[in-house]
Amino acid sequence: MPKTSSVFSDAVCQSIRDAIRDAEGNEVFLTGVLDRNALVCDVRVASRGHESAVPVVPAALETAEVLIHNHPSGRLAPSEADLGIASRMAERGTGFYIVNNEVTEVYVVIEPVQIKERVLVDTDWLRHVLGESGPLAETSRYYEERPTQIELSCSIARAFNEGKIGVFEAGTGTGKSYAYLLPAMLWALHNKDRVVISTGTINLQQQLIEKDIPAAESLIGSPVKTILMKGRQNYVCRRRLAEALADRDLFDDEVAELETIAEWVARSPDGSRSDLSFMPKEQVWSRICSESDACMGIRCAFHEECFVMRVRKEAATSHIIIVNHHLLFADLEVRMGGVGYDDTAVLPPFHHIIFDEAHGIEDAATSFFSEYFTRFRMHKQVSVFYRIRRGSISGHLLTLERLSSSSGHVQDAVSAVQKIKDVFASVEEIALSMLSASTSWRLRESTSGEAARLLEAMALLRAEIAGFTGIIREILDGIDEEDQNEPVVWESKFALRRLEFVGILCQHFIEWSERRESVFWMERLKTRDGGFYPRFVQTPLSVAPMMKEGVFEPFNTVLCVSATLRIGTSFGYWLKRNGVSLVEQDRVLTGVYDSPFPYDRNVLFCIPSDAPLPEENSYQIWLEHAIVSLLQSSAGRALVLFTSYESLRTACSRAREALSPLGIQVYRQGDDDRSRLLEAFKNDESSVLFATDSFWAGVDAPGDTLSHVILAKLPFKVPNDPVHAARSEALEMAGLNPFMELSLPEAVVRFRQGFGRLIRRKTDRGVVTVLDRRLLTKTYGSLFTSSVPETRRLTEPLQDCLSHIETFLYN
Repeated sequence: MPKTSSVFSDAVCQSIRDAIRDAEGNEVFLTGVLDRNALVCDVRVASRGHESAVPVVPAALETAEVLIHNHPSGRLAPSEADLGIASRMAERGTGFYIVNNEVTEVYVVIEPVQIKERVLVDTDWLRHVLGESGPLAETSRYYEERPTQIELSCSIARAFNEGKIGVFEAGTGTGKSYAYLLPAMLWALHNKDRVVISTGTINLQQQLIEKDIPAAESLIGSPVKTILMKGRQNYVCRRRLAEALADRDLFDDEVAELETIAEWVARSPDGSRSDLSFMPKEQVWSRICSESDACMGIRCAFHEECFVMRVRKEAATSHIIIVNHHLLFADLEVRMGGVGYDDTAVLPPFHHIIFDEAHGIEDAATSFFSEYFTRFRMHKQVSVFYRIRRGSISGHLLTLERLSSSSGHVQDAVSAVQKIKDVFASVEEIALSMLSASTSWRLRESTSGEAARLLEAMALLRAEIAGFTGIIREILDGIDEEDQNEPVVWESKFALRRLEFVGILCQHFIEWSERRESVFWMERLKTRDGGFYPRFVQTPLSVAPMMKEGVFEPFNTVLCVSATLRIGTSFGYWLKRNGVSLVEQDRVLTGVYDSPFPYDRNVLFCIPSDAPLPEENSYQIWLEHAIVSLLQSSAGRALVLFTSYESLRTACSRAREALSPLGIQVYRQGDDDRSRLLEAFKNDESSVLFATDSFWAGVDAPGDTLSHVILAKLPFKVPNDPVHAARSEALEMAGLNPFMELSLPEAVVRFRQGFGRLIRRKTDRGVVTVLDRRLLTKTYGSLFTSSVPETRRLTEPLQDCLSHIETFLYN
């Protein structure tokens, strides 16, 4: 046993003796604080007991670095109760000591984990590096000091130094990547810590890895190990690839594609799909990609060569990890499910997060935590066990029965598969009849009557799935222990869990009225052959509670950075929607860092005053005419953004007729892959791109390619969007105005994003035209206009706007 003098200061020894004496020699429970040398330098009495026991006070555990109690008997070996408490404390890094009444002996059950002294980020150093006399100025030909970048970087440093939540709006051109990279890299390097940077787009991830981080390393003067991590389904699984190649149940073109992939895998350094020279068919890639539930871990014959394991090993020794929002939420889901925040989940343990493009967090979290099933998801899992293709029976069912001592189940399982398919066809038929007049439908009080048949069919589907999975589990239970690690068994268990999840989701639909925290809805989607199928979805009504519990409370530093977080001058909407308003407000820092770009000189903001209101019958015809005229005035070079694909389609068709004779190419969303479409648009300087939805954000086309952004309508969400409608109803039930609390703020954020497509660098110059007169006629119009930078503004009839636009752009 160590000497008490090596564990306690002399004053602490005396304090413990005094506490025991005051308790008449009975057990005393104390909490202690450590000094820099791991010596207990202060103790407080938490409770007193009798000769063989003392109560543990949970509240006292929160701030303790070590727990101390005495054994009056002088026998210091820990009891079972002691060991139980010590184990719980070990998870927190809290030490656990037992002493005798004289405090001459000490038994150290758990050594405390001493908190490292943090090395704070030096804000003076940041000001120097980013300032006009610093190394950034020396290395960049086009350097201009950006005061807002320096202030933003110092605010981010403060958040790291003080363990804060930072919500920072940084306008376009602020240089936010450097502003957060420098303090994050310094913190990780000097404190041997790890920082995760989560982004919304692949483009930003590539920019960080290929350009910004290497440049930041040169400014720091030291390498900072960084890795880009993708979701595991982006990587090929060598085992599944080998099994697919050995499978005779393939079409010829699939065999050829798999053989090409196998040749690529033999020389690929990381096995990432993005490195392939072609885009594999989805049905092929889904058979060979890595999936968490199907992973055999160290039991896999390919474990040493596994691409995912290689990436994870690299991540475990990295200072900075770049991920997308989806992968981060996958990690957080595992941590909230019980793994905790100090062990490896999907990512290695970390305690600091930076959300870039933070305006998209709510949508990303809503999407990730939504659960759904379709015919294709269900059939995929059933087909793992039994399928007929090109006249041949295949699947794992026959192999499983050969391995199992429980035989005679094949025919029952085959019959159960057919029953599942038949019942699911009935579920689909009922759902599609309910979706005949609309593309989406929501389960709620007013629609529960018409949902009765659907829910009955779902109950039957759940029962048939349970029957089938029961048969398969009986077969699996009969397989010997030495065969349990066979890939066919592992894959079958994985498919079984996925299939059972469909049954669970059916049960959730049936219990919808007891699950008010979720929205239950379905939508009608198109198949490739022009048919339709329903998708059944459960979506969280609000992500704020899980963001509070899973992100903002447990992590030491959380930084949220974007160009569009405020509505008018307030962060209130974003803070409420994302759960920041639920945490202690003294932990929250907010700040606005304006764009250095000269919007007041370089942007003309036009609102035609003679536009019909969007609800008027003449609006679409006027809109199509106005767009053509506006595109002629700017000689193309425009992005035209819509809120309705139908409106886009007809307007685009008319524009193509009018602009084709002028040699102006008109691209339309949906004509090609998004990235190829954007590349074609940027490479053709006079071209025009008609788009909706995701193109309101993430389009980066600096220079002469884009001189005119046309917004057809204010981007309010359609009122029949199921999740939006459910959230609106919840606000109304809480006595709030859903338009002011949800619809309007959502639209303002989207408007700001669309507006922001125009100016991407300081020399850009152009026009934003909004063809929605509600900006002028509605009281809420000023909220839109006050949320964008100060510009030259024009509110005149369309014909006058056209001449002003030509003058502004070409004179």
